[in-house]
Formats: sequence, C-alpha cells, structure tokens
Amino acid sequence: MSSSINRRHFLAGATFVAAAAVAGGLFGAGGAQAAPSTYTPDWNSVDQHPPAPEWFQDAKFGIYFHWGVFSVPAYDSEWYPRNMYQSGSNANNHHVATYGQPSAWPYHNFINGAQDLAGNFVKFAPKLKSAGGNFDPAEWAQLFADAGAKFAGPVAEHHDGFSMWDSQVNEWNSVNKGPGLNLLQLFTTAIRAKGMKLLVAMHHAYNYNGFYEFAPAQTDPSLKKLYGQLGATAENQLWYDKLKEVIDRAQPDILWQDFKLDAVDEQQRLNFLSYYYNQANSWGREVVATYKDGFNSRGEVFDYERGGPGDLTTPYWLTDDSISSSSWCYTQGIGYYSFQQMLHSLIDRVSKNGNMLLNIAPMADGTIPQGQKDILLAIGDYLNRFGESVYSTRAWEAYGEGPTKMGGGAFTTPHAGTAQDIRFTRNKANSVLYATVLGWPGSSLTIKTLSSDQINLSSLTSAKLLGATAGSYIDLPTPVQSASGLTVTLPSSAPYSAGAYVLKLSFSGTIPSLRPQTGFIGYQDVDYTGTAAVLGLGDYTAADLGTAGLGARALSSLRLASGYQVIGYSGDNFTGTSWTFTADNPDLRVSGNNDQVTSLKVQFNPAKYFRITNVTDGLALDSGGNVASGSNLKQWTWDSSNNLQWQAVEVGGGYYKLVNRTNGMVADGWGATADGSAARQAAWNTGSNQQWKITHRGGGRYTIANRTTGLVLDGGGNVASGSVTKQWTYGSSTNLLWTFTAL
Repeated sequence: MSSSINRRHFLAGATFVAAAAVAGGLFGAGGAQAAPSTYTPDWNSVDQHPPAPEWFQDAKFGIYFHWGVFSVPAYDSEWYPRNMYQSGSNANNHHVATYGQPSAWPYHNFINGAQDLAGNFVKFAPKLKSAGGNFDPAEWAQLFADAGAKFAGPVAEHHDGFSMWDSQVNEWNSVNKGPGLNLLQLFTTAIRAKGMKLLVAMHHAYNYNGFYEFAPAQTDPSLKKLYGQLGATAENQLWYDKLKEVIDRAQPDILWQDFKLDAVDEQQRLNFLSYYYNQANSWGREVVATYKDGFNSRGEVFDYERGGPGDLTTPYWLTDDSISSSSWCYTQGIGYYSFQQMLHSLIDRVSKNGNMLLNIAPMADGTIPQGQKDILLAIGDYLNRFGESVYSTRAWEAYGEGPTKMGGGAFTTPHAGTAQDIRFTRNKANSVLYATVLGWPGSSLTIKTLSSDQINLSSLTSAKLLGATAGSYIDLPTPVQSASGLTVTLPSSAPYSAGAYVLKLSFSGTIPSLRPQTGFIGYQDVDYTGTAAVLGLGDYTAADLGTAGLGARALSSLRLASGYQVIGYSGDNFTGTSWTFTADNPDLRVSGNNDQVTSLKVQFNPAKYFRITNVTDGLALDSGGNVASGSNLKQWTWDSSNNLQWQAVEVGGGYYKLVNRTNGMVADGWGATADGSAARQAAWNTGSNQQWKITHRGGGRYTIANRTTGLVLDGGGNVASGSVTKQWTYGSSTNLLWTFTAL
C-alpha cells in the first residue's frame, strides 16, 4: 500500500461491494462455520476462520505508521527506494543532486550509513530518549491512546526489504543494522501497555514482485536478499519465514498485508494463514488477517486503500487511509488532510460496516510532527465525548443521507461533510439509533430517511442530543414524523463546538425496520425480525448468502424496495423450485417456502416502469417519442411523459434491456467504442449491444454499462433539456451515475 503512484487496485474476494449490508444481528460472521481447533493449509480449512471477531467490530479506529529507512531522505514518498533508481524521476534527480548516482550511492547506504555530497553523515539511526535521542515508543503509544485508537502498530517491513525486528532469516534488520534496536518489540510492549490491540503491517510481498525493478542486478547474496533478487522459490520461502517470525515474536492481534499477495506462491499463502490461526488458537485469541488481493472474505478482512465502499457493504471491512494527502512517510513539506476530513471519513466508514486504520508519518529521528499530533488529538477529543455513537456500534439498515458522497472504491479523497449530511449507527441491542450530523444544522433538522412512508416510528420513546461531555445529554422535544421525514427541534444555536453532532433516538424494543431504498432486506425470522441482510441487484449463491450473514435456507420474511423483485430458489446456483416475490412478505411459511430459499436473485421488477435520472443534470432518460430506429437517446426535464418511462427487464447473466414505454424500443449502445459516442434505440433483437449491466455505486446511484462497448451511459454534465445521452469510460464523475425511481 501506501503507494504515492497510480497502480491497479485489486478487488479480488471483495463480496457485495456497495451492494449489501448486515443489519439487526451479528456482523462480520461471513457465514463461516465454527472455528476449527486446528487449521490445515488449504482453503476449505482456513475459510472457516471467523474473519472479523466482535472485538474488531467494536474497535472501529486504529493507527499505524510508515516509518523506516525510507524516512531518511524525507523526499518524494515511501517509494523513494524504488523511484531513486528510475532515471529521470523526481526522486532520481534529487538523489543524484544530494547523494550521487545510485550506482555509486545505493539505497543500502541509508541503512549502513554514508556521507552525502555535502559531507553530512546519513543513516536510519533513531535514538531512544533515554539515550539522548528523540524517539520514545511509550510517548507514541500514549498519543495513539489519546487519539481514541483501539488498535495500533508499526509497518514492520515495507517494500524495501528492511525488517524492524531481530530477524534470523533477514540480516537486513533493525537490530543488526541501522538503529540497533528491536523496533517491533519496543512498539509491541508500548502499545499493549496502553491496552490497545496490536496491529503489525507487512508490505514485503511487493519487495520481490516489482518494487525494485529499476535497481541494478546484485552479485552479493546478501544484497540480492535486500533487493528481492533471490529467485521465486527462495523469495516465496523468505516471505513466509518473515511472517512466521513476526507471529512468534509479536503475537499480533491483526496481521495486515499490502498488495501483491496474489503473486506469492499459493501454498505459502495457505501455510501462513493456517500457521497464524493455529498460533492464535494456542494463545486463546481471536485474530484478524487482512488483504487487498490473494485471500478472500471467507476467513480474512478485505482492506480498501484510501477509500471504502459508497454504501453499506458486507462482510465487515477495513480501510487504510493516511493523515497526509501527499505521502505515507514523512517528507519535507508534507501536507495534511483536515481534522474534519479525517473525522467525517471515520464516521462515514463506521456507518457502512467498516473500520478505519489511519496512517501517520513520523520523522526519521522519531519525532511526530505537531501538525499530525493536533489532528490525532482532535479526533481523540471527539471520540472521548461522543464515542458511544462510534465504539461497539453496528451499521444500521441505511448508512445515512445528504449531498456529500464518500467512498465508492479505493483511492478516493476523504471529504468533510455538511450540516445536511447524516450518518447512522445503532447499538448492538438494536434499540438505539444514532444519527450523526456532520455540522450544526440550526434549530430544526429533518431526517428524510425516517419519513412515514419508510418507517413506523410509533415505538420511539425519546430523542436526545449527546452533550458536551461523555455521558451527558440534552433532552429534545418529541420529534414530528411526516412524509417528508422526522423533524427534530434543536437548540437555537449550537450548545457547544464539535466536529459533528449526535442525536440519540431510543425505542421501546428494537428499532423498527426500514423500507430499503434499493434491493431488499431478508430476515431470518418472521415479521421482519432476527439477523438480516440488505442485498442489492445481483445473483446470490448459498455461499454468497452465508457471507452476507443471512445464510442459506434461512429466509423467513422480507421487505422490498419499490420497483424490485426477488426470485428465491430451493437449490443452490438458482436451481430447483423457485418463488417470485414482488411485495413485502412477513411470513414466508404462507408461501410454503419458509427456510427453503438456498439461492436467490435480486432484480428490477419487469412489470414496473422507472424514471431513470442523471445525477449531475437531474434530467430523465428520454426516447423522444415514436421516433425512427437508430434515433439518439436524449434527456429531458421530468414531466411524467411515457417518453421518459422505462422498464428494466433482466435478460440473463445479470444483464438488462431498457424498454421505452412510448415506442417499445430498447436502449442500444450501437457498437460504439469511443468516449462521447451517442447512445441510441432500436427494436429488441437480443444483441449484446442492447444489453446493459446495471451496477449499484452507493446511495441509490447506478452505472449502466453496455455489454458490447463496455462504456456507461453519460449525461454529459450540466446540459440543457433535450441534450443527447452519450457513452463514456467509467470513472468518478457523477455524469455517469443514474437513479432508478419506480413509478
């Protein structure tokens, strides 16, 4: 991770991204079987490992740090060891000017120590405060605890191949060389002393899978090891041996790994997982292994780099983000995100069924810059005061509402929200709903999600505003529910200053079920009770339902979003007897299929018509009326005309045809492959150019991708009514997003 250059992010194994959420029950079980007493190195065995134990789901917030040899030049990023060898790069130019040609002044000089061109001695050699230096791991751990972190730990080895422990398999380590300190041991002791869980991050899979591709070939066997040039067999064994040492020495609660695990020998991956899980059993602890590729969500937790899903997502997930917008390690002139960006991103991620791991960037001598401390302490102040709405909570049936959209994948910029943005969490008993407002909304707040046509709030017993100090509350008048939402009267001005404000809504009994905005909510018990899952458009096998937390042969009641249908099957992989549900059903025993649904499909109801609206311009997809075949699709201000109404009919393989109500023709990509090509319409002919993959991107927003061209429908920006609808390569623009409103 932690790359400051663009690279592909692999989503292998991420299940139901931006499409599903567990609600009303235990999160993160991932459908796993009871954990075995002994694991064997095969997928059937390690897949039984519970990926996200309850303590992890309770913790919500952790801190780690990119600090090591790459911090010494304080230039470019933590990828300096790679980039210094790439001729013409900024790092290369800097290195030549400051230290000399890399061939004469190689990266390992930063480890062993050498003079730069100005005569300064340069080496990664932080000194403990007790030895007259600036480095104090106990002070670091205290800062992390004060920031509200429940887990923390070091990057124990980055891509550069330098181990931060007393390795017996890698002589390039912090005890034999550099500082002469067992840094992993120092951090392990300090972090556990503050009552936090220990995270150890390992990035070494990329060390021999591309990081040093510009470095010269080495002849010395030891240097071959540092620069990842030992050959596949030896490198794969070394990858495993380093992890085994870390497990045995630190006994980490979380073993976090960066990308390129998919390039590691599969058997070694399985050897690692089984060894870690067996050791954890011997310690009597529940542990977490994370991944970006190479594992799966059956037994491990998927990690989004600098991002997160755009909507509620299962199974339980993690994101790693950095306090800096420019680098993961300390560099001269490093820039920081604001406190509000970091806090609101944390709140957003928790509302979507995830944890956040925040990176900081200490200086090479062990100093943590004050600007970073200020942000951490501000987060800690908020969590100390309002932590009951964060810690030990669970995501609700909707993550929130408001104009600020966050997440949507990896490498998305953290955003500060507004007073119109609300994020939901609930207590584990499912009797208290927290609505966190990302700014002071004024004397009145209407929560649109809680409108009378979406939820019955007759069991609401009290509404309070969390007070200025932990455990204090401000009583509020009884809120008023209408078709517009739940309106809450607040103090005329903010009673205190805070990064966000939290409403606590308490109920007699469990929080009532919310009608979903997309897809459906399936419940394990009748009358919309018990463990549940919100599932969006898509096909779900028995394994998929287990991963979502619902389980096969467990569906007993369901609620549908307007315009959707569910087809349940008695057999796995959509076989056997089928049942089609187009309306809410509180007790599936009436249909004769209680606990019989083994697999299912969530689809748009083909009998319904939809208004398909572009997110940017607010215009509706328009056929133009009874026009000739091949005519361009347009967009028009909504006026209820049949020209603006469309059926979404599934035609197999998860693809849809979009049928216009006026002329009966379907949307057609026309075989165009160039960005900006017009979308057209024609009579249905079963061609793939008339088939569209409709993908939920969070917050009720979809992309509509053509099967032939691969391009998505594009509104074109803030265009005039009557403008042509185009096709474009999928990206982050809201021009490419559409909403479906059932009529």
